[in-house]
Amino acid sequence: MGMSYQALYRVWRPTCLSDVVGQEHITKTLKNALLQEKLSHAYLFTGPRGTGKTSAAKIIAKAINCQKAPVDEPCNECEACRGIQDGTIVDVIEIDAASNNGVDEIRDIRDKVKFAPSAVSYKVYIIDEVHMLSTGAFNALLKTLEEPPRHVIFILATTEPHKIPLTIISRCQRFDFKRISTQAIINRMKEIVQATNLVIEDDALAMIARASEGGMRDALSLLDQAISYADNTVTLNDVLSITGAVSKGLLYDLANTLKDGDVAQGLSIVDTIIQEGKDPNRFIEDLTFFYRDILMIKAAPQLEESKDLLLSDDRFQNIVDKLDQPWIYSIMEQLNHFQQEMKWSNHPKVFLEMFIVQACHSLNNNPKLVNQTTEGESETIQTLLKRVNELESTIRKISSVQGAERDSTQQASETKRTRPKPIQPSGKSRAQISKVKGMLQRASKQQLQSLHSQWGQVMELVKQKSVPASAWLNDCKPVASSDQEFVLAFKNEMHRDMIDDKFREVVEETVSNVMHRSMILMALLETHWDETKESFLNDQKLASSDGDEKGKSEVDDNPLVQEAVKLVGRDLVDLKD
Repeated sequence: MGMSYQALYRVWRPTCLSDVVGQEHITKTLKNALLQEKLSHAYLFTGPRGTGKTSAAKIIAKAINCQKAPVDEPCNECEACRGIQDGTIVDVIEIDAASNNGVDEIRDIRDKVKFAPSAVSYKVYIIDEVHMLSTGAFNALLKTLEEPPRHVIFILATTEPHKIPLTIISRCQRFDFKRISTQAIINRMKEIVQATNLVIEDDALAMIARASEGGMRDALSLLDQAISYADNTVTLNDVLSITGAVSKGLLYDLANTLKDGDVAQGLSIVDTIIQEGKDPNRFIEDLTFFYRDILMIKAAPQLEESKDLLLSDDRFQNIVDKLDQPWIYSIMEQLNHFQQEMKWSNHPKVFLEMFIVQACHSLNNNPKLVNQTTEGESETIQTLLKRVNELESTIRKISSVQGAERDSTQQASETKRTRPKPIQPSGKSRAQISKVKGMLQRASKQQLQSLHSQWGQVMELVKQKSVPASAWLNDCKPVASSDQEFVLAFKNEMHRDMIDDKFREVVEETVSNVMHRSMILMALLETHWDETKESFLNDQKLASSDGDEKGKSEVDDNPLVQEAVKLVGRDLVDLKD
């Protein structure tokens, strides 16, 4: 494979508008505008990741500069098209706002905008993740958008349009890219599979499409992983093991168990799931989708999607016949409730178990069960519920008393900082801290997000290589990442030392494989990470306030921060990014 291997999503990146899958409502409009030469001078493309925003932007840049223009699609053969495609034509400028979010970059555009393009007829500025621009940069951009020269087109792309000032939005033509339908993703993957002579089972493709949640790029990344993971045919099980989704069988077992109200059986299925290394949060999501599918089939059996779902197997059909809509609604409400609770918990498994107990006891939705339970049994349940309520209110009282105590101590020591003095880091920790601080200069939020999204898979693969390594890795989380390094923060010193000294190689190798580039591990204690991050941010702030004429950082100007400072004094205000 070597380094020359190119990820599928890059090889198969759309080169003309017709290839942009699932966004026909947009591509049709754009094609007409290109043909009739009625382009706006500024576009805003919004929508979830991997739906084709930057691809479409690049295609427009080619089409308006194509030597055959006006055309509705770039020819992809003339010098202009080829030069824009491979990035050698300087008049088409792609800027990633996540890493260049400052006023200077945008001012630079503003100064150069008036010069005519050198190689082609239009200058095109593509600004990706534009919501990351600072307030100053937005203002500079606004000036440029107000009176742009004829030969310039701006295309702004973002996953978070609500963070963009209305003054900017009102000067752009806005297109909202949608999540791509599962069927459209499957069809596109089929094209690719045929063109590359791969063998992939249909249900494996369907699973990839569902796991990618409407993003083509995610789907192709998963497809890539599945291909390198599988032997020659990619099966559903290959896909399940890389997405960490739970095998269908267990979902069916659990659905039947919940319907029968068998708590013990339900809890033992949960144990199996956790032992297989599945993530409880992910499992609750799978369950939600599972019941959603059943609802779809019951509510709209004539839909294509419903028919597709029923093809999967007979067991599914049996479950569909067995459940009624009101019961499914109540289960989904409970799922939703527990999913919210789990997000913030250190012990998500407990909530999964609580869900099982509660779902099995949804007696009121399950008349058959009510008749089976004898008077004595339902009395027991009533007593238990009463006990639970009493316990809950006790806990609430205790925590509110503790809260009040905490508040009073906090007020009493307003003058002193209430944080306990950190344990002085050992020589080893100090060395790590300074290494990490240097690395933060190169780190970016994007890199961390992409490592986060793959972390489940990293854990899975580490476990396949070494069970002890995965056990030591259990209490840490990735907190920063650059192009070639990543930082893991550990709650526990022993865990950190084991990973740092004994299992470093396994972890580095796994992360490098998953991220398709070589990555170096830095291990740190969580307490030290918090300090390091804080001192790094403070240094940044100092540096920016030196360079800023007002000598005041943007953070201080934030009314929320001012309010907080008034309330508790500067000492206690902890600015988190």
